[in-house]
Amino acid sequence: MLRSSQPLTGPNRKRCREDETLLGTILDEGERGFIIDTRSAQAAKQARMTGGGTEPKSSYPQWRRLHRPLERGRPLQESFAKLVEACSDPSLSMDRWLGRLESSRWLSHVKAALSTACLAAQCMDREEAKVLVHGAEGTDTTLLVTALAQVILDPSCRTLAGFQGLLEREWIQAGHPFHLRCAHSAYSHARLKQEAPLFLLFLDCVWQLSRQFPFSLEFGEQLLLSLFDNAYASAYGTFLCNNEKERSLCKVKESTHSLWAWLNRPEEQQKLLNPLYSHNALVIWPSVEPQSIQLWQGLFLRWIRPSQHLDEAWAEIQRLVEEN
Repeated sequence: MLRSSQPLTGPNRKRCREDETLLGTILDEGERGFIIDTRSAQAAKQARMTGGGTEPKSSYPQWRRLHRPLERGRPLQESFAKLVEACSDPSLSMDRWLGRLESSRWLSHVKAALSTACLAAQCMDREEAKVLVHGAEGTDTTLLVTALAQVILDPSCRTLAGFQGLLEREWIQAGHPFHLRCAHSAYSHARLKQEAPLFLLFLDCVWQLSRQFPFSLEFGEQLLLSLFDNAYASAYGTFLCNNEKERSLCKVKESTHSLWAWLNRPEEQQKLLNPLYSHNALVIWPSVEPQSIQLWQGLFLRWIRPSQHLDEAWAEIQRLVEEN
């Protein structure tokens, strides 16, 4: 699996011999690869006017391009805000609650992200094909798809250490602009143009996987909640800045502590581990049917509904597992 930003073909359909050579060497003679573009065909076509675009079919004859549009900007942020507003209003009737949940379209974004990741995973696992994923800059929906596909395909990414490595590789080092995307929470009245909860959408999708495959992920919901909290407000430097260059200029590693160092302390790990975990070497194929996608209540409802009983149940599960 590869990822990149969009090719800069522009309105004149410029060619890049180096790109053609690179993608050509990846495939053996007679092999086919898939390019998954996370923009619509129309959006990719419009991007030519500003220098971007898509790969010309004639220059990449062994590659088949598939468009799977995913929201990544203002619509996604507005969806997040609408969902949080609905979850924060305890006076809603059943009809109004269901209506506001549907109008937020958040669960539709979750479904679309999981569906696209499954497509990438199927191309690799069942077609045994190479896959290139890109969108515009290659630092938002591209990372969402590649990271989710690896959790689906690779059992090592479903361990606590492997998942941390995945985040470091696919989100932090790859340049997801955390400072721009997570500038404010959904409670803020400010609506900055660059805000978008892409990382939260990824965490929500991982939670959906953990719910559908409760034995296959070594970590539990508490890790996902901690990652969400630290992406928006943190005492650690792991999610600071927008890319590795900024972190180097700001000397983040020298001036701050790592979130991973804290989470990997034995007493903290104990809180994060899934007591029901059993190594599963198989690919986990999630259901993306509408009935299978659920609201992440542990996150979106945690401010209005106490979690005491769920915490007690989780502690009891841990005790039973340890005794056996």
